[in-house]
Amino acid sequence: MNTFPVTNGMSAKLVHPYLPKRSLRNGTIQTLLSRLPSADDQLVNQGEQPLIIDAGPDETGMDAAGSVRLLGYYTPHKASGPRRGLVMTIHGWEGCSHSSYNLVVGSSLVAAGYDVLRLNLRDHGPSHSLNRGIFYVTLLGEVLAATRQVAALAGDDPFYIFGASLGGNFALRLALAQATAPIPGLSGVVAINPVLNASRASDLLDSHAWTRLYFRRRWLASLAAKQRLFPGSYDFAPVQKLTSIRAMTEWMLQHYSAYTDVEKYFADYAVPPARLSELTLPVTIVTAADDPIIPVDDFYDLPDHPLLSVHILPSGGHVGYTDLFPLRHFLAPMTLEILGGFS
Repeated sequence: MNTFPVTNGMSAKLVHPYLPKRSLRNGTIQTLLSRLPSADDQLVNQGEQPLIIDAGPDETGMDAAGSVRLLGYYTPHKASGPRRGLVMTIHGWEGCSHSSYNLVVGSSLVAAGYDVLRLNLRDHGPSHSLNRGIFYVTLLGEVLAATRQVAALAGDDPFYIFGASLGGNFALRLALAQATAPIPGLSGVVAINPVLNASRASDLLDSHAWTRLYFRRRWLASLAAKQRLFPGSYDFAPVQKLTSIRAMTEWMLQHYSAYTDVEKYFADYAVPPARLSELTLPVTIVTAADDPIIPVDDFYDLPDHPLLSVHILPSGGHVGYTDLFPLRHFLAPMTLEILGGFS
């Protein structure tokens, strides 16, 4: 298997023999290619069942009288024979259950014999009306509570978590929570291009005009939807004048959270390398050296741990891993290979 050397003298195996054509080995190109639809990425949508999941008490304090509700889409496996397990997917920031990578991976999973539950984080996908409080990445408690509800659907079969980008950050924090707040049946976690250092990732996102404009546009649309649904609770007009994600984050924290310091907020959902030495279940991380959003050197100091596998690919962009002529999304076979290694 090919390897890609990293600066600490170790090497990271390619999970799947992936290397796109030379003209496509660019992080920006790879990131954009990931959005191209393929002929077989709609299988997971066939027979999907929307589920409202009880995610426990509201940490924001906006819905103190009731539980947080999160929206997921459940699709049973479509292969003959018994199911191989249940996989819960977690999308990235301003993505959703129906983002392109969730469709590609989810369709491959159900075809291979896995049931799939695609979870929407608060205020992602068509879920803005479910809770008055707004989304913050630090709201791990409600995602953990929802994950326990999803895990029960696996019964005696293995339960796995797949997370991409910010969803990869949630997946890693759920894996770390296993030591003190176990999720029944959780057998392995896959984190693709996960956010480890949120402060650095925010600045890198802002440094590229196209990523800044893309995420700013999507975030403003999300905030506008929230304000329309709860006009008495929110006024986001001032944030529309801010041009950077960091400035927008700081304004939101100051006006609608208990945080007074944006760096404290970023630190509260960062995944410092030393923390991954606490893992109690198998975790595989895949990232790309040319990711334009997540700094690759965030992964160089991750600990040598028997339950942690880290794969740094030379190309792939941000959750890309795509080739053309013909169009092929390699994230799906990589994920299947990783899950097969957990069993």
